[in-house]
Amino acid sequence: MTTVDVLAIAAHRDDVELTCGGTLLKAAAQGQRTAIIDLTQGEMGSRGSAELRAAEASHAAEILGVAARVNLGLPDAAIVNTPETRAKLVRVIRQFQPRVVLAPSITGKHPDHRVSAELVTDACFLSGLSKIEPDVPRFRPFKLVHSLTYREEPVKPTFVVDISDEFERKLLAIRAYASQFDGVKQAGEVFPNGEPLYDIVRHQAAHYGSLIRVQFGEPFYTAETMRVDDLLSLNVSTF
Repeated sequence: MTTVDVLAIAAHRDDVELTCGGTLLKAAAQGQRTAIIDLTQGEMGSRGSAELRAAEASHAAEILGVAARVNLGLPDAAIVNTPETRAKLVRVIRQFQPRVVLAPSITGKHPDHRVSAELVTDACFLSGLSKIEPDVPRFRPFKLVHSLTYREEPVKPTFVVDISDEFERKLLAIRAYASQFDGVKQAGEVFPNGEPLYDIVRHQAAHYGSLIRVQFGEPFYTAETMRVDDLLSLNVSTF
């Protein structure tokens, strides 16, 4: 398994595309190696099947330009944060050795999303402990960030990634999941407003982009305060 710079981990096939697909596209365009871990096969989804979603996920991965995409095979709609699931995820994190991990939001209406955020956080920490899964050399990512896309959290995003150049390809990756999204007006954390889901995705990305004065964006949260060494590098206008 190849090592990567950025690793996105999410509960279901299509979660990454919806929440941080543009950021993965941008990273790949900058020459960074990226990968995805889907924790479940999505077998409990109301539309389509796990087999169909696997094919759709493979197509989406090609669009996103990721170096690898793996599935952990945890039970859909029943993800738990236990020593066993943490150990399973630790092993894959160590194999990829990412500098940055993109995780789900720490809140969410789907229990898999909330539990996955905790599971990913814990696994990233435990990955640095040598007595956890000792047959695989320890490794701890440098940075863990949580996606806030489609969420209005109590706190503002720590930062927003400009995906203006990447948005149309992000949408192509989302459209790869035709079994899930064609003809629907809501899905997962994408709340309905009467419009087709693809239009909601566009308008939400435009909203986040407006926060940093660009056309489209994806928001993220970190527990740490962001560091600035050069005030002249601050590039979002106040006025």
